[in-house]
Amino acid sequence: MAGGVGSRLWPLSTPDVPKQFIDILGVGRSLIQLTAERFAPLCAPDHFWVVTGEKYVQLVRRQLPFIPADQILAEPEGRNTAPCIAYASWKIQRKDPEANIVVTPADALVLKTTEFTETIRKALGFTEKRDAIVTVGIAPTRPETGYGYIHAAEAIHGQVLKVSEFREKPDLDTAIGYLEDGKYFWNAGIFVWNVNTILSELRAYAPQIADVMDLLAPSFFTEQEPEQLHRLFPTCEKISIDYAVMEKSPRIYVIAEDLAWSDLGSWGSVKTHLDQDGDGNSVVGGDVRLFDCQDCFIHTASEKTVVVEGLDGYIVAESRDRLLICRLSQEQRIKEFSA
Repeated sequence: MAGGVGSRLWPLSTPDVPKQFIDILGVGRSLIQLTAERFAPLCAPDHFWVVTGEKYVQLVRRQLPFIPADQILAEPEGRNTAPCIAYASWKIQRKDPEANIVVTPADALVLKTTEFTETIRKALGFTEKRDAIVTVGIAPTRPETGYGYIHAAEAIHGQVLKVSEFREKPDLDTAIGYLEDGKYFWNAGIFVWNVNTILSELRAYAPQIADVMDLLAPSFFTEQEPEQLHRLFPTCEKISIDYAVMEKSPRIYVIAEDLAWSDLGSWGSVKTHLDQDGDGNSVVGGDVRLFDCQDCFIHTASEKTVVVEGLDGYIVAESRDRLLICRLSQEQRIKEFSA
């Protein structure tokens, strides 16, 4: 899923080039390229599918040239994750009626890639012959209030467990309780299922979306598909897969592990995954010179020399024609600043 805008990482992430297509970490690859690389041991290149916005199709083709053109699906407008997943699932079933599918955001970070591969293999093995949905839970390392949580029946890492319930983003006291309980996991938005299972669950719990897909399906892989997609897709209910299916279905399981995962949803979260100097500063870019700075994050173009003096707890991030200088403590206001 590669349709998000990532406005909290402005000025690098913009509606024209959102964060999944940017080298946020300064490693020479964008987040969507890192995601594809992470799944390479699990899936043949011609089995990759991307759902994205129409304006990003060429970006996907440039960054992931191995993906077949008819497996880059262009939404005419964003309708949240349930219609996105439904569109891909209906089309995948047309090509492979028994497909086993992993759904993942394109813009998350996973540092423990070996453990990730093993976790996904276990989940795929579980769903291949079962009418079940497995969601990947992340073993929490702190009382995080910015993530949804999954409550499992047991607290065993690395095994597929029955899900008791999904919980929305908690306040701090509740998050501390979740961490102490040990049976709560962060919801990473990564799902594993057989294609027939997800179609059945969408028909049961999101029938309006399923009806739209049934109307759209006769045009799949024909010249009529773009026109029909423009006509029908915007009529889908705008709803997440969590609300549409995951919180309603009795067939939900979780496999949880410490994967060093992050949704990289803010500059502060990006900073935590980068090396820091003795004063707690992190830098992505070229010739960056810091004097008397502490706990700052600098993200700049490699061809520039940047000098920063006397800042404590600031973000300095620039793109070609935009510059942000903001206290880390105020980064939740970046959407407001960039509006």
